[in-house]
Amino acid sequence: MELFGRLSAWRTLILASDRVYGGRRSRTRWSEGNVEFRTVFTSGYTRNNIGRILNWVTFVISTVGRGIVGPRPDVVYASSPPLLVGLAGYMISRIRRVPLVFEVRDIWPQTLVDMGAVAAGSRLHRLLVSLERFIYRRSDLVVVLAQGSLRHVEGSGVDSDQIHFLPNGAEPADFEVDQPLETGIDGFIVVYTGAHGPANGLDFVLDAAADLQADLPQVQFLLVGAGVDKPRVVERAHSEGLTNVHFMDLIPKSEIPALLSAVDVGLHVLSDVPVFRFGVSPNKLFDYMAAGLPVITNTPGEVSEIVSGSEAGLAVAPDGIGEGVRQMVAAGEATRRRWGSNGRDFVETNRSRRVIARRLEQLLDKAVSE
Repeated sequence: MELFGRLSAWRTLILASDRVYGGRRSRTRWSEGNVEFRTVFTSGYTRNNIGRILNWVTFVISTVGRGIVGPRPDVVYASSPPLLVGLAGYMISRIRRVPLVFEVRDIWPQTLVDMGAVAAGSRLHRLLVSLERFIYRRSDLVVVLAQGSLRHVEGSGVDSDQIHFLPNGAEPADFEVDQPLETGIDGFIVVYTGAHGPANGLDFVLDAAADLQADLPQVQFLLVGAGVDKPRVVERAHSEGLTNVHFMDLIPKSEIPALLSAVDVGLHVLSDVPVFRFGVSPNKLFDYMAAGLPVITNTPGEVSEIVSGSEAGLAVAPDGIGEGVRQMVAAGEATRRRWGSNGRDFVETNRSRRVIARRLEQLLDKAVSE
């Protein structure tokens, strides 16, 4: 919505699951400007097991069923993961005889291998690699959100002129708020907003909280969001007596600017796996920067280069969040304000939604014209 809603010459129908992190969401249909949003039926799940696979399969069936009726689209845009979304996009595009643009947000199945969820070389891994390459090669255009992903897709046999870099971003003007969100927390607040899953590395945050609790009691960690790993993370914080860690349920995207205006530091954290060093473009990082927050990231490679290169905060080792927070506190308010301003300027110049929307519009025009 934030991106496609800024397209001037295109109307967009977004099909999404009616479940978020395993919980049912009321079936929804709404329109705003040039965007129509609809949910489709999917089965529920609570863990990363067969239930989640069934969730993906039912999404494919429901999406294809909806995508092949009604007015014929000019182009199908499928955003992964999971890879089965690409399969749904391929089926709709072939039935409706229109171009397919496939967006690679995370590199699957390599992420699953690096996370230990799938054994390299196993039958399942080989099947997923075959599916990955099938979708890449059957797509008219492939969109990647990270430069490292571009090289990965090229290595799968896709011509470089079919691959386009279109990163995540944010719109600084959207983060100008009159009234901060009331958190009920006093002190120096370090916020994390996003999924609470195995890939998100939240144990690194709890390790930092345990390290800082005694000698920097003013530092408070606020973890906002939901996910399959959240119950375990909450239980660990409780069992270890981490009174400097607070949890907030998932909030609407529209409330994120007010939340970020009420905290001191934005925290980007991921598990320490090889694929994250080159194949991610984290939305939450650009939200923090657009909001003028100094940031800490524990992700080496491309993400750290963005933070360090723009002088928007601190890039630390995967297990270095505690030390990063110490440095952030010691830097002083003036330096933190300068880092926050630098980050906002970087997003305004390089990752503005307006700029990216113009590039997306050109890309869609290209898909149709060819």
